Amino acid sequence: MVEVTLWGSLSAVAGGKARHEIEAKDIRELFRKLAEQYPGIEPWIDRGIAVAIDGTIYRDTWSKELPKDSEIFLLPRLAGG
Repeated sequence: MVEVTLWGSLSAVAGGKARHEIEAKDIRELFRKLAEQYPGIEPWIDRGIAVAIDGTIYRDTWSKELPKDSEIFLLPRLAGG
């Protein structure tokens, strides 16, 4: 079980709830379980979500393991230009 914080618009998609405890071993499983619980988050996953684990941001590294006692944040990707 890991505790995940959904940041910004992502928490709105999850009914306004920012913190979630989810049983997931890696980012791929975390995304799958979130999409099962909150189908509205799937378009965000498709566009790209940055995952911060203990302050390090991972992008497109879906096999990254989720350490049990880590601080995990999911953030919508920022587009720059």
